[in-house]
Parts: sequence; structure tokens; C-alpha cells
Amino acid sequence: MKFQKNRLMGWLLALVLPAGLLVNSAVADEGTVYTIGVVPQFDSRKILAIWRPILDEVEQQTGIRLRLQGSPSIPRFEKEFQAGKFDFAYMNPYHMLVANNDAGYAPLVRDHGRQLHGILVVRKDSPITDLTSLQGKIVAFPAPNALGASLMMRAELQGERKIDIEPNYVKSHTSVYLNVVTGMAAAGGGVQKTLSQQPAEIRDSLRVLHRTTKVAPHPLAVHPRVPAGVAEQVQQAMLSLGESEAGKLMLSKIPMKQVGIATLDDYTPLKKMGLEPFYVKD
Repeated sequence: MKFQKNRLMGWLLALVLPAGLLVNSAVADEGTVYTIGVVPQFDSRKILAIWRPILDEVEQQTGIRLRLQGSPSIPRFEKEFQAGKFDFAYMNPYHMLVANNDAGYAPLVRDHGRQLHGILVVRKDSPITDLTSLQGKIVAFPAPNALGASLMMRAELQGERKIDIEPNYVKSHTSVYLNVVTGMAAAGGGVQKTLSQQPAEIRDSLRVLHRTTKVAPHPLAVHPRVPAGVAEQVQQAMLSLGESEAGKLMLSKIPMKQVGIATLDDYTPLKKMGLEPFYVKD
């Protein structure tokens, strides 16, 4: 099946059951509500605006009830998925490895239309033109473990290139860009999607100095306590969304340009990137 080996028997059982029985077993307990956590790259209102229509469509297709469960910060989100708090969770690629190791989460779907990479921005009028000029400088990041924006970036700057920077964690991508524009930081880590969503006066005041290696993007993952039939239906509903123009538009806001099945093997290359020394784990 698509998930880890210790769940193989459960998924094989789901495969041999008729589709109608899967639906019935998933909704037999009408009081069950499954939670979904989303890594807080954006503020809570924006996350709700992006995800609630998608979850409504999944509910309509499957009869499975889904509740969006917010986290006030990326570090809080990390603590919550490590404790297995969410039934489903949308997380960054390195989170996927940690969540699988700590709580048994398995990936369901991801974007097959793009890859994730971090960007390092400076003011457009900054004299900084190469990474070595950042030696000893303050560099803003949203959180220690934001993958492209912080974790991969710090591993490349401090690990590979041995550039001694002073990290400043400012909680959000928007704050990173504001810190750079106002001169509170010499540079800042982000991703192309969040930069493109900034107001023109912020976006046009910045230039990209560096881009990290590309990796498979964020998956939607499932906790092992979720019944196999329920996980299978949610996965299929997400894939079905990608087959209609209206569904593609919803998914593009996550962003997922081309939704497809995700496997744990998609994320194993991250193990060779030297990220572990830079991952902050309470």
C-alpha cells in the first residue's frame, strides 16, 4: 500500500473490502470528528480561508467529519505533532521525518507539480552581493525548523559554507521580510510563495541573494490511529479534487499545483543534507 510497513495489514484489509463497506465503516460513528493540523506559515485567518473549503469538499465526498485545529506558532505545531495530537497534519518535509519517527505519521498526498526550496533575501539596495558578506551579520528567520526558510538555509550557510551569522527568529515569513526592509536584519530566510504574497512595497524592496537545494514539498500526513478506510478515503478525495478546475484552484492556495500520492521515500533524501544539527527539538 502507500504507507509504512507496520500498517501493511490494515491497508491490505482496506483494499479487499468493497468501496461501500469502506464508506460505511468510516462514518459508522457519526460522533467521530478527525482533527487536521496545518503548519502555521500564514496567520490563522488565512489558513482557515485556504483549508476550510478543501475540508468541506472532502467531507462532502466522504461523509468524514474534519476539524481544523490551529497552532499559534511553528514550535507549538511541532510539539503537537510529536505528541500525536492531530489525526491528519500538513507539515514540512523534515517535519514528516520527525513525525514518522516520533509518532508514526505516514504521508498521504503532496504536490507533484513543484519542489520546495528556500530563498535568502536582502534589501534591493543592499551592498551585499555574496553569501560571505553575511559573516557576523544578523539574519532573520521565521522559526528554527521552518524547512526552506530556516533549517536548510542555516545548514547551507553555517554548515556547508562555515559562515558565522547571528540568527534572529521573528515568528513569521512576513516578519522576516519586514525586518530586512527596515534594516533590522541584513538578510532573511523565506520561500518564494510567501515572498510573492507580500504587498508590492515590501516585495519590490527585496532581491533574492540565494536559493537552497530543492526537495519534495509538504505532505498531508495521517496518524496511525486513524482507521485505514478513513485515511484511504481522505487520500482519494484529495486526489479527486485535483481532477476538477474548481478543486485545482482550492489546492493551489495551499499551494499544491498537481496533487499526487506521497510516500516516505520521497523525503529520505533529506537525511543526507546535514539538517539534524540545526533542527531544534525540545
